[in-house]
Amino acid sequence: MTPTVVLLHGLARSHRSMGSLRRAIEAAGFQTWSRGYPSRKLSVVEAARIVAKQIRDEVGDGPVLAVTHSLGGILVRHMGSLVAWRGLVMLAPPNGGSRVALRYHAHPLYRWFYGPAGSDICDPSAWPPPPTPFAVIAGTKSSSLGNPTSWFTHSLRLFGPDEPNDGTLLVDETRHPAMAAFATVDASHTWIMNHPETHRLVVEFLRRGDFTASAARVA
Repeated sequence: MTPTVVLLHGLARSHRSMGSLRRAIEAAGFQTWSRGYPSRKLSVVEAARIVAKQIRDEVGDGPVLAVTHSLGGILVRHMGSLVAWRGLVMLAPPNGGSRVALRYHAHPLYRWFYGPAGSDICDPSAWPPPPTPFAVIAGTKSSSLGNPTSWFTHSLRLFGPDEPNDGTLLVDETRHPAMAAFATVDASHTWIMNHPETHRLVVEFLRRGDFTASAARVA
């Protein structure tokens, strides 16, 4: 049976942000499931519980893969045994926490806009591991008009010139020691899911559980 691919968007985004990637995955022969969740109103644990129930109710007991953006990947980490994942591709996930969140989570404007989940991503030390096998794709476009966060990280010099980042997260913040594959693309945090190379890599991992030799690999 061909697995259903679950797509989960990131913080302060909607399921529409995954539309282009969803079409690419469907064109590769997979059926997909994608829904929104109130990412600005719930903690990571609360959102994970609600989305897991939706998946069980609407997808059923068949094989399930996940493709996630940013916070969506952290939700999958918190679903544990609630969903029987067969694999996962994480786009720009804050697996190592977020320097931006750690710096600004106490600011009233930050807390208003990003909600409880925005504070949750400060400290990943107690998070469950991702389901295996999983891959990480990180962005490296540090400054982009389409990524408002990068306006602030760039002007405030939150990232050093020798620290690759996507304007929101350091590349090193996306990594996890158990990842089966890793690659970078020239994309910002906000729009990494629309990059053609992201589409190619995601489909390849869904099919093979790995990336080709042209992509960076985990040693």
